[in-house]
Amino acid sequence: MDSVIQPKPASATGTAGAAKKRIGIFGSTGSIGKQALEVIEANADKFSVSILTAHSNHDLLIEQSRKFRPAAVVIVDETKFQLVKNELSSLGIKVLAGEKALEEVAEMNNYDMMLAAIVGFAGLKPTLKAIETGKTIALANKETLVVAGDIVMQMAVQRRVPVIPVDSEHSAIFQCLVGETRNRIEKIVLTASGGPFLGKKPNYLVNVKREHALQHPNWSMGTKITIDSATLMNKGLEMIEAKWLFNLQPRQIQVVVHPQSIIHSMVQFEDGSIKAQMGLPDMKLPIQYAMAFPVRIANDFPRFDFTKSSQLTFEPPDIRTFRNLALATDALHRGGNLPCIMNAANEIAVFGFLKNRIGFLDMTEVIERTMERLTYIEKPTLEEYFESDAEARNFAASLINL
Repeated sequence: MDSVIQPKPASATGTAGAAKKRIGIFGSTGSIGKQALEVIEANADKFSVSILTAHSNHDLLIEQSRKFRPAAVVIVDETKFQLVKNELSSLGIKVLAGEKALEEVAEMNNYDMMLAAIVGFAGLKPTLKAIETGKTIALANKETLVVAGDIVMQMAVQRRVPVIPVDSEHSAIFQCLVGETRNRIEKIVLTASGGPFLGKKPNYLVNVKREHALQHPNWSMGTKITIDSATLMNKGLEMIEAKWLFNLQPRQIQVVVHPQSIIHSMVQFEDGSIKAQMGLPDMKLPIQYAMAFPVRIANDFPRFDFTKSSQLTFEPPDIRTFRNLALATDALHRGGNLPCIMNAANEIAVFGFLKNRIGFLDMTEVIERTMERLTYIEKPTLEEYFESDAEARNFAASLINL
């Protein structure tokens, strides 16, 4: 557990007279951001909102800002800046626009914890800025560690910044490791639902459309992560994220398909004992856990009832059909800039699929060809990560004529 630094008890632990923990939500109009605001609203005595950011959903950002009264908001889409500014001008809220503004507010000293919920590569730079200034990170953006996990976690260790995972699987591992600092991990087991196409073969998947892939059986998520779940790329990204979060070797990371999504992940220790974190599929639970850590907060979320569950099943993933997971496993083992290249190509491929420009199975072809084409760098600098990302995006986009 060397790479995940456990924070000291924060000022906002819910004790009498304690100050509220000030949260900056980067990506407040997405699925994670919206659920985080629900958690904050339900625990208004423990949390307050200092920063909200959105890419282009200005209407929802305005609505959230009026309700939670942050000190600052960012709308990345600069064409929406004046709209947001005009609507919030009477509330004394600082309004900024553009990608650089994300980094600017990340450096502000008016918040205690960043909820890093911006989707994709775009979340990397503001997260680095927050770490530089000593903010605790509640990490919901797995791509930040997939792209540059070595640099991000090294900086977190140097600055003694806690990085607390929000992904349900990594939150499960984190929870299983609390109190186990001195005990060696033999392996972790990341559970996968299998997505909407569990058991299907290529002759079925070749005809899959956007609306089919967006129907996840267990979880309510944003469009990008839902498509990643359908292709099993999401689990591949999680393997790479786990490597950096928990300081693991690739051989210590296993994926198991668990369709019921009740066990969110497991840790097996060197004595063979296995700890699992369980619960009904609900992202508000890991969000709440990360924001309140190390304190658990009472809530009224639905509870899992063992007497009403007939079975929990497990099976190996089908990597011959869902080859994205095989590509991600290769990137995990080879390291360097290959995960960065893979992630960039995947973001472009998913975008192309959602725009009906390519088919479901074509996404894997785009990713594989991009990984094969670009130059491999064993130990990239941060600048080389940015260059690899840009080159991979351009090449992947050229394959689908974007």
